[in-house]
Amino acid sequence: MIVQIRKNVIKNIRKWLQLRRLLLLAIPTGIIAGLGSVVFFVALDFAHHIFLDAMAGYRPQEPGGEHSLFAPTTQSFIRWMLLVVPTLGGLISGWLIYTFAPEAEGHGTDAALESYHFKDARIRARIPLIKTIASAITIGSGGSGGREGPIAQIGAGFGSVIAQKLHLSTQERRILMMAGMSAGIGSIFHAPLAGAIFAAEILYRDIDMEYELLVPSAITSVIAYCVFSLFFGFGTLFITPNYEFDYAGEILPYTILAIAVAYAARFYAHSFYYIRDLFLKLPVTNHLKPAIGGFLTGVIGYFLPGAIYTGYGVLQQAFIGKLTVATLLLISLGKVFATAFSIGSGGSGGVFGPSVVIGGTLGGAVGLMLKKFMPTLVPHPEAYVIVGMAGFFASAASTPFSTVIMVSEMTGNYALLLPSVWVSTLAFLLKGKKGIYEKQLTTRFDTPIHHGDFLLGILARLTVHEILGRIKEGQPEPIPEDWSLRELVAYMSKFPASSFVVVDKNGSYKGVVHAQAVRHAVTFEGLDAKVKVKDLVESRPIIYPWNSLATALKKMAEEKTDELVVLSDRTKEKRPRGLITRADILKAYDKAIYEGI
Repeated sequence: MIVQIRKNVIKNIRKWLQLRRLLLLAIPTGIIAGLGSVVFFVALDFAHHIFLDAMAGYRPQEPGGEHSLFAPTTQSFIRWMLLVVPTLGGLISGWLIYTFAPEAEGHGTDAALESYHFKDARIRARIPLIKTIASAITIGSGGSGGREGPIAQIGAGFGSVIAQKLHLSTQERRILMMAGMSAGIGSIFHAPLAGAIFAAEILYRDIDMEYELLVPSAITSVIAYCVFSLFFGFGTLFITPNYEFDYAGEILPYTILAIAVAYAARFYAHSFYYIRDLFLKLPVTNHLKPAIGGFLTGVIGYFLPGAIYTGYGVLQQAFIGKLTVATLLLISLGKVFATAFSIGSGGSGGVFGPSVVIGGTLGGAVGLMLKKFMPTLVPHPEAYVIVGMAGFFASAASTPFSTVIMVSEMTGNYALLLPSVWVSTLAFLLKGKKGIYEKQLTTRFDTPIHHGDFLLGILARLTVHEILGRIKEGQPEPIPEDWSLRELVAYMSKFPASSFVVVDKNGSYKGVVHAQAVRHAVTFEGLDAKVKVKDLVESRPIIYPWNSLATALKKMAEEKTDELVVLSDRTKEKRPRGLITRADILKAYDKAIYEGI
């Protein structure tokens, strides 16, 4: 009993220290990820300055809360250069990615999810650097991509590298990696709270979360946001009017918006992966595919410049009602294909940024159209831009909670929380089978990292008593300790068991005798040797009927044995009830799964 108490105390101390260690390591992870966001932001702005501004003379409007670090050039707008610049950017980023780090292609969020579920959260140290440069060039040259994919992989990479350098456990490495991802997203989108929740929610397509990620992710996200804001100031990404929701009847048109964005999100996901698959089959070296995708993006940009680059300036105009229905719909559709060409071809960039632009422009168009039919129920059609942003990505990415918070933090408009929650929830429920993140799993039941947890979870519901009835029928009765070797062998020959419980004359448990020990005694001592059963007794760990099978399995692992003796109670009599083996426990697990417990 004292030994067991000591083991439990040591285990609890280790668990406490492990949690505190992770929370302490979250601080430097947040600082480094925040600095990574700063570097990526500067690199992206510099690439935009060189490619789009200096070479093409294209200067898309910026979001209200951010401004370029570089003064605009005097280059006049050369429309045909929008065909050349994205192609050049794709050529450079393609060479960089496929030469040094093929994992950096595509939208980095999927790479981080795959690493979490299947690769023990191991990311090579070079990935953050290559991802930073390649994504800055892809997006800065006009590619339709978002910041969240690159910064998710960059932040996750920092967390993973720190954990690997410190030789942390696999579980700690996973937590620190996702905390780094939270830090990157929370900082670059000016959304620290959403960043913390996003990493826990993005892992699964159904309503499920990795709750142990929340606290470390909250620490890294807040710290990274503070670091980022030291350089670029606190505030929201967009500047929006103070739209409000103050009439219950407005829920009706918002319901129509939810249906529209949900089916648009399905179209977006299917289009993206259909085009991605076409590029995978393309008989061209991978190094050149992003250049082809860049050219096709440039074709869209030639006719519709607002559909390339980040598109945040388009949203800023939509917030104040400067765009028509036709323009909003064209940009929404153009953005779908521009993103598929830019990122699906192997270029480096995220899909969250384009998603909020697609959802926002579509929402704005729906709001303006509904205004004509329901003028009293749609007082501010521009508000549908904000709500459309949340609903579209909630459906495409299966992240209804973090998306609502993120859009609210990005726009600074919390008065639309109610319609945003309503639209995001409905759009999530109407989501298609295919989402924008391929590496998302359905629930925690599907990830390999939790298979052991669910085994123990099911066994924790079953008790030793529940399986005793089934196994008792085939088990021999306890053997008296004063039996001779001949009596023991004669009795053992009647049963296939390898271990037999031994009791004293009062029926109290004394131990077990194993068939191997009996064979050894017969071989070296002879069947008529003066050997009693008590001379062959071995000790075995004990368990009680009210203990769970999870406890029994855990005790087997700790004691390095495949069987336990079941005693009826803790009294001095120590009445044995039988033996349970590891095989008995696994059979009970199979039965529980079959019966759907």
